[in-house]
Amino acid sequence: MNTPRQPSAASFYATLVASTFLFGSSFVAGKVLIGADVPGMLLAGWRFLVASLAALPFVLLERPNSPPLWKLSAREIRSVVAIGLLQTTCVMALLFTSMTWISASVAAIVMSTAPIWVALVSWLWLGDVMGPARWLGLLLGVAGVALAIGTGGAHASVTQGQWTGELICLFASFCWAAATVVSKRAQLTISAWSLAYWQMLIGSLAILALAYAIGQRWPADMDMRHWAWFAWLAVPGSTGAFGLWFVALRQGGAIRTSSFLFLAPLFATLLSLPVFGTVITALQIGGGVLIAVALLLVNRTASPNA
Repeated sequence: MNTPRQPSAASFYATLVASTFLFGSSFVAGKVLIGADVPGMLLAGWRFLVASLAALPFVLLERPNSPPLWKLSAREIRSVVAIGLLQTTCVMALLFTSMTWISASVAAIVMSTAPIWVALVSWLWLGDVMGPARWLGLLLGVAGVALAIGTGGAHASVTQGQWTGELICLFASFCWAAATVVSKRAQLTISAWSLAYWQMLIGSLAILALAYAIGQRWPADMDMRHWAWFAWLAVPGSTGAFGLWFVALRQGGAIRTSSFLFLAPLFATLLSLPVFGTVITALQIGGGVLIAVALLLVNRTASPNA
């Protein structure tokens, strides 16, 4: 296989910003559909099943330079299955379960800790170097996300159920981080689009089996507006987001790439303005500034493959 041309820094950052923008838009589309009484886990399952089918043309176009899954080694197949179960099935199942007890905004804040877990696992497992500036950047990013999206209940008493939900969501965040590190460590010979296709297909089938097993069913009164939101969620918000994410992960390191996850809730907040009439506050603007500083610290101190 020919060695791919090293992408430019501008291409790398453009790919990451596009990916996180699409991830952010999926929060808005998902909120609209859940508001229309679509069960969360069932929505996630069908979202990623349709998304995997939408990714198939890209996989076929890359087939001459990317072997099919069944021609990979046993180790690579195990890695692809692990990524699908971690990044689609576990993350989504745990995330929607946690939202039984906590709000969507609190869940988004907890999920934004994924870059910290990526950094920790990469440091412990892959031997990546972690300097003080990078740690400061990651912590500032979490603080910025908290300010940018708000807690929606800062003065509410913390109940046992709330602690349960936050712990479950924290584990979902760790699963995302684990999938990121597995993807980087595996050094798969399939293309980024092939990886996106297989991880979404494997993960969606597992989560659909779980959703139907617990009795979730699709509502019968979906109108064209809601189907349009689902189409956006499944194709740009999933196929595009994950495809670009894996392209960026191949180009950069796990820590540097994951630091851009801080942008997803910021984009979600901005996109909520025209859809839900959300008002941007001074705290949210301050959060955006912290996120920008965090990205600068993480990327200025990161090696190209870290």
